[in-house]
Amino acid sequence: MSQSIEVLNLRTQRDFQYVIKMENQMKGLRTKFRQVEDDRKSIMARNFQELKDKMDELKPLIPVLEQYKMDAALISQFKEEIKNLSAVLTAIQEELGAYDYDELYQRVLRLDNRLRSCMGKLTCGKLMKITGPATLKTSGTRFGAWMTDPVASTRNNRVWYMDSYANSKIVREFKTMDDFVAGVVSRTYSLPFKWEGTNHIVYNGSLYYNKYESNIIVKYSFETGSVLAQRALEFAGFHNMYPYTWGGFSDIDVMADELGMWAVYATNQNAGNIVISQIDHDTLQVLKTWNTEYSKRNAGESFMICGTLYITNSHLSGAKVYYAYSTKTSTYEYIDIPFHNQYFHMSMLDYNPRERALYAWNNGHQVIFNVTLFHVIKTDDDS
Repeated sequence: MSQSIEVLNLRTQRDFQYVIKMENQMKGLRTKFRQVEDDRKSIMARNFQELKDKMDELKPLIPVLEQYKMDAALISQFKEEIKNLSAVLTAIQEELGAYDYDELYQRVLRLDNRLRSCMGKLTCGKLMKITGPATLKTSGTRFGAWMTDPVASTRNNRVWYMDSYANSKIVREFKTMDDFVAGVVSRTYSLPFKWEGTNHIVYNGSLYYNKYESNIIVKYSFETGSVLAQRALEFAGFHNMYPYTWGGFSDIDVMADELGMWAVYATNQNAGNIVISQIDHDTLQVLKTWNTEYSKRNAGESFMICGTLYITNSHLSGAKVYYAYSTKTSTYEYIDIPFHNQYFHMSMLDYNPRERALYAWNNGHQVIFNVTLFHVIKTDDDS
C-alpha cells in the first residue's frame, strides 16, 4: 500500500505541473481574447494560427485532468483504509502489551501444573469396555507379536515385530508406526537365544522374552545388543505344559501396566492355575506373587491394567473378558466384557499403558483395540 501511495504521489506532482502550465496558458489566452476584442479584424488575422496552436497544446491536458481526479479519489480511499488499519494495529499492540512473554509463560506453567494435578487425582481405572479393532497391517504367519515401548518418551514411536511363536531369533524394528504399516524396516536384531510363545514386551528400551524350552526370562538390550539379565521363574511350566487355549508354547506371559512389569504363568504347586508375579525390570527378581484359581489352560489370553489381571475365556470367535483378579485386594470377580475377534484367532493380546490400548495379533493381522476405563477421583481426605 505504501508503494502504491508513493507512485500516486509522484504522478500527482507531475500532473500538478501540467495544471500550472495550463493555468499560465489560459492567462495568455485571456490576454489574446482582449486583443481580439480591441481590434478583431487585425488581431484575428494575425493571431488565429497562434490560437490554434495554443488549443492544440491544451488538448493533451484533458485526460491528465481526468486521471488527476481519479487519483485524488483513490488517495482519499487509501488514507481512510490506512487510518482503519492503524487503529486495528494499535488495538493489537495494546492487547499484546498487556501480557509480556514472562507472564504468558507463567500462565502456561500454572495451567500445566493444574492439569498434572488433575491427572494425579485419577486413580488406576477399572476396565469397562473394549472397542475396535483397528487393523493396521496384515503380515506374517498366524502367530506372532508386535509392540511399542510403554515407558518410552512420546517422541519415540518405534515398533518391534516378532513373527511366529518358536524357532526364531529375528526381531525387526520400525522407526515409526507409519513405517511399520508401510513395511519400512529400520533395523534387524538377531537374538542370542530363540524365543517361545508370543507374549514378549519391550520395556524401557529392552526386550523381555521367554527363552526357548525353558522357564527363563531374558532381558535383551537393543542399544548394546547384549543380554543384560536372565532369570528362571521358579516352578513355572513351559513348552506347552500350561499354555493358553491356543497352545503355541504360550506358557509364560510377560506384560507391563501402569504399576510396572509382571509375569503370568502356571505351576504344579498351584494345580495348573494362573500365578501372577510382579517383577523388577532391572534384575528380573520376583517381588511378590499371587495365586489365582483360574486354570491357565482355560484362558484364551490375559493382560494387566492397573494391577488387575483380565483373562479372556477363549482365543476364538465369541471370546470375551471373563475373569478379573485384583492384586491390590487379592480378590477376583467374574465379568462379561465382549470384544470383536474380527479374524477369528487371537495369539497375542497385550495392554500398552502409554497408549491406553490393547495390541493384538489376530490371525496374521496386527490390530489395536481401544479400552474404556472407569476412573475414581481421589480427594484430599483419601489416604
